[in-house]
Amino acid sequence: MGGPKDKPKEFVNSWKKLINYLNRYKKALLLAIILSTASTIITLIGPDKLSEMTDLIQVGLTGAPIDIEAVGRIAVFLLTIYVIGAILNFIQGYVMATVSQKTSYNLRRDISHKINRLPLGYFDRSSTGDTMSRITNDVDTIGHSMNQTISMFISSVTLLVGSAVMMAVNDVVMMVTAVLSSIIGFLLMGVIMSRSQKYFSIQQENLGNMNGHVAEIYSSHNIVKAYNGQKNAKVKFDRINNDLASSAFKSQFMGGLMMPLMGFVGNFGYVMVCIVGSILVLEGQITIGTIVAFLIYVRLFTQPLSQISQAVVGMQSVAAASERVFEFLGEKEMEDESDKVKELTDVKGHVEFRNVTFSYVPGKEIIHNFSANLKPGQKVAIVGPTGAGKTTIVNLLMRFYELDSGDILIDGVSTKDVKRENVHDQFCMVLQDSWIFEGTIRENIVYSRENVSDQEVEDACRAVGLHHFISTLEDGYDTVLADNATLSVGQKQQLTIARAIIDRSPLLILDEATSSVDTRTEKIIQDAMDSLSQGRTSFVIAHRLSTIRNSDLILVMKDGRLIEQGNHDELLAQGGFYSELYNSQFEETD
Repeated sequence: MGGPKDKPKEFVNSWKKLINYLNRYKKALLLAIILSTASTIITLIGPDKLSEMTDLIQVGLTGAPIDIEAVGRIAVFLLTIYVIGAILNFIQGYVMATVSQKTSYNLRRDISHKINRLPLGYFDRSSTGDTMSRITNDVDTIGHSMNQTISMFISSVTLLVGSAVMMAVNDVVMMVTAVLSSIIGFLLMGVIMSRSQKYFSIQQENLGNMNGHVAEIYSSHNIVKAYNGQKNAKVKFDRINNDLASSAFKSQFMGGLMMPLMGFVGNFGYVMVCIVGSILVLEGQITIGTIVAFLIYVRLFTQPLSQISQAVVGMQSVAAASERVFEFLGEKEMEDESDKVKELTDVKGHVEFRNVTFSYVPGKEIIHNFSANLKPGQKVAIVGPTGAGKTTIVNLLMRFYELDSGDILIDGVSTKDVKRENVHDQFCMVLQDSWIFEGTIRENIVYSRENVSDQEVEDACRAVGLHHFISTLEDGYDTVLADNATLSVGQKQQLTIARAIIDRSPLLILDEATSSVDTRTEKIIQDAMDSLSQGRTSFVIAHRLSTIRNSDLILVMKDGRLIEQGNHDELLAQGGFYSELYNSQFEETD
C-alpha cells in the first residue's frame, strides 16, 4: 500500500480503471449525461422567467394594471418545463441505476471467473474473509455510490457552470459577487478531499480485515471455545474494530465537513447578493426582479457546491473500493493453456516423478529431487512425519502448483503438456477436511458428475456405511444439507468418500481419508476403499501406518526427500526410518 502522499494518485488511478471498465456502457452514460444536462438547463431557465413575472407584478404594485395574460403564459411555461425536467431526471436516474447494477453484476461475474484462474498460491497468502469482502462490500460500495455519484456530479457541474453563465448574462457585478463568495468553498473542499481520501482506503482495508477475522473465528468456533480462546479472539476483534471505527470516523467526519461548509458558503452568498443588489437597485442599475432571479441563481450556484461535496465523498468511497476490486482482478493468473492440444485419454495409471523440485516461496525448497515410478493399478502409500511434503507431492501431481524443475508424467505424457482441467479429470480425491455444500445429500454425492442413477448413489452410501443413517432421515437422500447440517464430522467424511466412489476417474487420492471416523466405520470404509481402488492407481496419505500395510508400494518421505520405498514387509526388513515409524506407533498404543 502507498503512503498518504500516494492517495490522490491512487484516487485518480482507481477512477481511470473504473471509467475504462465502464467503457462498454459509454452510450448509456452519454445518454445519462445528455439527459442530466438538459434537465439542468431547464432548471436554469426558471429564474429568468421568474424575474420577468416579478417585474410584471411589480408594475402592478405602482398602480398600473397587471398583465394577467403574460403572467399566466409564464406560469404555464414554467410548469411545462419543470414537468419535462422531472421526466428527464426520471429517465436519467433509470439509466444510471441500470448501469450501476450491471456494473456490480459484471464485477461479481469477473471476480468469480478470476477466482477460477488464480493459482492456489494466492489463497495461501490471502484470507477468505478479505476475498469475500471484495466480492460483497467493495462491489456493493461501487454499485450504490457510483449510481448517486456520477449523476449528481454531472448535474452539479452543469448547474454550476450554467448558473454562472446566466448570472453573467443578467448582471456581471452581481455574478462576480456570487462567485467570489463561493471560491472559498472550492478551496476548502480541495483541502478536505486531499486529506480524507487515505481514510476511505484504510476504512475499506479494515473492513476486509474484519470480515476475515469474523469468518475465521466463526468457522472454527468449536476450537476457540475448546481452547478458551475467546479472550484472545475478543482482543483481536476489538483491535480490528477500533481500527475500523477510527478510520470510518475520520473518513465520515472529513466527508461530513463539506456539507455544513457549503451551507455556510451558500448563506454567505445570499447575504452578499442582497447587500450588493440593494445598492444597485437604489442606483437604478437593476430591478427587484433581477435580485429575485439572483437569489435563486445563488442557490443554484451554491447548491451544486454542496452536491459536489457529497459526490466527492461518494467518489472517494468508490475509489477506495475500486482499488481493492481491481487489485484482485489484476492478480497474476495461471498460465494460459489454450494452445495445448495434447490430452490424457483412456488413462491406465502409469505415473512417474522425474527429479521433481518445488518451493512455495522462491529460494526455500520444500521438495528436493523427488523421483518415483508407479505402475498402473498400484496402491501407493506416501508416509512420513508431519511436514515431510506428502500433501505437497499430491498437489504437484494434480498440477495445483507448477514445478520449479523436473517433470511428472501420466502414461508417459508430461502433465505440463496438457491442460490443468484435463489433469484434474483423471483424479478423484478424498481429503482430510470434508467438504459439503448447501444442497441435498444426493446432490452432494453426485456433485458435478452426470448420468448417475439413484441406485449408484445408494450403492456408494451402502459401501461406506452411510445408507442406514440416510434412511432414518425424513427426506432421505433429498435431505438438504447446509453449513449447520446435523452431520457428524465422520458422516461428512463418509459422504465425501461416497462422492469419490461415484467418480469414475482412473486415479484416486486419499489424504487421511479415515482420520475422522471411528475404528468400526474405518474398517467399513477401508473395505470400500480397497474395492474403490481396484483397477485404479491410488495414492494414500496416512499417519496410521496400520491402514496402509497392504499397499503395493510405500514411499517414505522426510524433509521433502524420498528416503525409502518398497512394500510393508520389505521396509520393515530394512530396519530403517519406516520401521522406526511403524514400531513407534505400536509402542505408543501399548
